[in-house]
Amino acid sequence: MEEGALAPGKKNAARQGRTIVFIDESGLSERPHRCRTWAPRGQTPVLHHAFHWHHFSAIAGITWWNFYFRLYPDAINAARVVVFLRQLQRHVTGNLLIVWDRLNAHRSARVRDFIEAQQGRIQVEWLPAYAPELNPVEYLWGHWKHHELPNFCPRDAWALSAAARQALRRMRRRPSLIVACWQQADLFV
Repeated sequence: MEEGALAPGKKNAARQGRTIVFIDESGLSERPHRCRTWAPRGQTPVLHHAFHWHHFSAIAGITWWNFYFRLYPDAINAARVVVFLRQLQRHVTGNLLIVWDRLNAHRSARVRDFIEAQQGRIQVEWLPAYAPELNPVEYLWGHWKHHELPNFCPRDAWALSAAARQALRRMRRRPSLIVACWQQADLFV
């Protein structure tokens, strides 16, 4: 991509040879994410599911060409953010520009210490408050819940985890989906 087409923050990242990575978290529970569906005429569709509150948390980072994710059986905390950042460094070579929201785990001392220990390999930029439309990962989560796992009624937590992981892997193999997330966030220009 030519440098003249980039916004000022992206120009700095390009000049410094950094890969831009947007990071965000989401959750998924055993209760189905209800979406519009088909049913025989005159019959209301019914979703039969076990009424459990088991949930999974997901963290993902999206670059221009790929996205990386991890699933956890409970909430995302600072330790898990650090584990994800380590994984990201293994998969994305070179220096990183991390763009994320102001989640407490992102601003924690543990994450800050980890980033400082990387000696400049990771630089952080913050999204403005209440601006999820600027984060392409939000569109990734929307596709995941509305198109990959709509009305999914898992038997148990293990089935939910397996289906969620399989859907994310399937999504990763679709470069056009990743490009669409960037376009929706209006970050291409």
